[in-house]
Amino acid sequence: MSTPTGNNANFTGKRLNVLVYSGSLTYSAWQLSRFLTDDFSTGNGTTVDSVRHCLYTLRRLLAPHYAVIPVTADMLLKEPWMATCALLVFPGGADLGYCRTFNGAGNRRIAQFVRNGGRYLGLCAGGYYGCKSCEFEVGDKTMEVIGDRELAFFPGICRGGAFPGFVYHSEEGARAAEITVSKDALSIGTVPEHFKSYYNGGGVFVDAPLYADKEVEVLASYTEKLNVDAGEDAAAVVYCKVGEGAAVLTGPHPEFAAVNLDPKAGGPEYAEMVAALAADDKARTDFLKACLSKLGLEVTQETTAVPSLSSLHMSGIDADGPMDILSCLGKDFINEGQTEYLKDEHDKFRIERPGTWNFGDLEESLPTESSTPTDGIIDYQAIVKRLVFHDDIPSSKLTPYFNHHAFYSNLRQYQSESKGDASCFGSNLLYGEVVTSTNTILEKNTALLRQLPQGFTATATNQIAGRGRGSNVWVSPAGSLIFSTVVRHPMDKMQSAPVVFLQYLSAMAVVRGIKSYAKGYENIPVKLKWPNDVYALDPEDPTQKRYTKICGILINSHFMSNEYISVVGIGLNATNASPTTALTTLAHKYATPGSALANPVTLEKLLARILTTFECLYTRFLRTGFDRGFEALYYEDWLHMHQIVTLEEEGGAKARIQGITRDYGLLLAEELGWGDRPTGRVWQLQSDSNSFDFFRGLVRRKV
Repeated sequence: MSTPTGNNANFTGKRLNVLVYSGSLTYSAWQLSRFLTDDFSTGNGTTVDSVRHCLYTLRRLLAPHYAVIPVTADMLLKEPWMATCALLVFPGGADLGYCRTFNGAGNRRIAQFVRNGGRYLGLCAGGYYGCKSCEFEVGDKTMEVIGDRELAFFPGICRGGAFPGFVYHSEEGARAAEITVSKDALSIGTVPEHFKSYYNGGGVFVDAPLYADKEVEVLASYTEKLNVDAGEDAAAVVYCKVGEGAAVLTGPHPEFAAVNLDPKAGGPEYAEMVAALAADDKARTDFLKACLSKLGLEVTQETTAVPSLSSLHMSGIDADGPMDILSCLGKDFINEGQTEYLKDEHDKFRIERPGTWNFGDLEESLPTESSTPTDGIIDYQAIVKRLVFHDDIPSSKLTPYFNHHAFYSNLRQYQSESKGDASCFGSNLLYGEVVTSTNTILEKNTALLRQLPQGFTATATNQIAGRGRGSNVWVSPAGSLIFSTVVRHPMDKMQSAPVVFLQYLSAMAVVRGIKSYAKGYENIPVKLKWPNDVYALDPEDPTQKRYTKICGILINSHFMSNEYISVVGIGLNATNASPTTALTTLAHKYATPGSALANPVTLEKLLARILTTFECLYTRFLRTGFDRGFEALYYEDWLHMHQIVTLEEEGGAKARIQGITRDYGLLLAEELGWGDRPTGRVWQLQSDSNSFDFFRGLVRRKV
C-alpha cells in the first residue's frame, strides 16, 4: 500500500474517535435515548440497552477529548476507521452474533488495529468475545455456548454465567455484584478498594493470574461465591497487552449507571439492587476512569454533567428579518392555552414573541453551573425548545457567551468591504448556548426551514449531538465555532453552477476567512482536504509537516419549490485546545509576530468573517460557475496535488491525484504503471461514494 508522496505531507493525525459497536443499525444520540427500557438485539449481537449505556457513560468520561460514536458492522468491515480510532468498544449482548458478523476478515482487522497500537474495551459479551475460548452455561442445552474465539486477547477461557439466573432479554438474573479492585494494577487517579457493579450474565476469566507471563493483569475480582469454576482467583476485569496495543475485558457492566435503571423494572429485590448501585456510583465511575487511563486514554477527571438545553434566540441585523420569519411561520402555529407552539417534523418549539417574555423567565432557562441537570439519559428530541424572537439585538446579559453586538458590528464592516457581494449570510441569526445540533435544528424541521431566508445562520456555544459525514461526530466543546447556514440554490443555476460545489465553497470560505481574519493571519498554514475538511500544520511538530484536522463540514440538501435548500454545517476549533489544536494556537505559532496579540480570535468576529467570505465566493460562483479562475483559487490551498494513492475499488491500482473536474467536482486520479509512469487511464471519483483516507494514501468505496 502506497503512502502519500508528491506534497511531502504527513497525515498521521491524532486518534480522536471512540467507536461503540451498535450492531447492524445506526442510531443517533436521541434515538438511542428513546429506548429507555427496551433490551433487544440489534441484529449482530448487541442490545440497544447496552449500546446506550456505553454511549452515555463514555461520553461523560471522555468528552471533550474524544468523539464517542456508535458504528455499524459495515462501517467496521469496510470503512477506513483504524487510523483515527483511539478505542474500539464491544458492548453487552450475545457474542455469537459478533462471531457471525466478524469471524475471518473482520476479526483480522480488529486484531491488527489492536496489535498496531489500538485499544479494545469488551464489556460482558464483548469480554467473552475478546478471549481465546468461551464457555457459557455449559450443560444447559437451551443456552450452552462453547467454542474458540479468534481475537484471543485474553489467552484463556472466559466462563459464565458467573452467577445463576441469567435470562436473555430480561432483568431476572441481574444483580449488584461486589467487586474488589487490584489497586496495584490501577495506580492512576482515585481508585476504590471495592464497589458494586451491575451484572447480568457475564463471565469470569479463568486462571487469569497464571497468564502474567503473557502480560495479563487482573484489575478486579468477584468477592462472592461463583456459579462456575474460576480456577485461580475470580477475575472479573482483566488487562491484556496485545502487541503495541491493549485490551480491557470485563464480566460485569461497570458502564451501567444506576440513574438509567428503572427500579420498577422488577420486584423489591431489583429496586434494592438499583439503590445499592446508586450508593457506589462514584466508586464505579472512578474504577472505570482508571481502566480507561490504563488503556492510555485522556479521561475527564471532573465527570461531564448531562447538559440542559437553553433557549434559542432569533435576531437580525435589523428588526424586520426575525419579524418577517415570525409572520411567515404563524400559519403553522398551534395554540395550547395561552401559548403558541410550532410542532415540526423533528422538534417542537414554544414560541416567545417580543413583549411576551421577560428577562427573568429567560434567565431561569439558561444552563448554569448552579442548575441541576438531569443525571440520566435524556430524550432531547422530546424536550420542547424555547424559540425566542427579538425585535432588537439581544443583550450580553441574556447571552453571556455570545456577544450579538460584536457579531453584527463585524458583519456590517465585512459586508461594506465586499462591494455588494455579501449582504445576506448571517444577517438573521439563531443562537443557543446549548443545543442538540445546529444542523439538526434547521435541516430536520422542514416547516421552519421553508421560511428561512438566504444565509440564515444558526450557531451555538455547545452542541451535544453534532453530526458529521458518514459515521463521524464533530466534538463540540466550548471554544469551537459551530454554525449552520441556509443556502437557497436556484434550479436555473444547476447546469452552470452545480449545487455539489457548495462543499468546496464552504471549505474555501473557512480557509480564506481564517487567512483574511486580520493582518498577519495570511501566513497560517491551513489547507483543504478533499472534499470538504480543513487541516492545519500541527504546531507541536511543524518540521515533520504533520497535518491535523481543525474543521469538519456537513451539507444536507432538500428540493423545495424549484430550488435546492442546503444546510451547510461547519465545526471549527477556534479557541479550544482540544481535541486537536485550535486557531488561537496556530495564530500564536504561525501568524506574523504580534498579530495574534493585536487581533485575538473571537468567535463573533470569526463567524462574521467566514460568513461574508462564503457569501462572496457563492455570489461569484453563481456568476461564473467553477471556472478556471475559481479552480485556481481552490488549488491555492489544496493538499492533494500529485499525491500518490491506492484505489481500493480498482483492484489496488496505484494512481496520482491530478485535481478535480470543473463540471461536477469529481476527483481525478491518473493510473500509474511500472516506474510510476502514467498508463493513460484516468478515474473520476465522486465524493459521495468514496472516502479519502489521508493517513494511508488510500481512496476507498464508502458504504
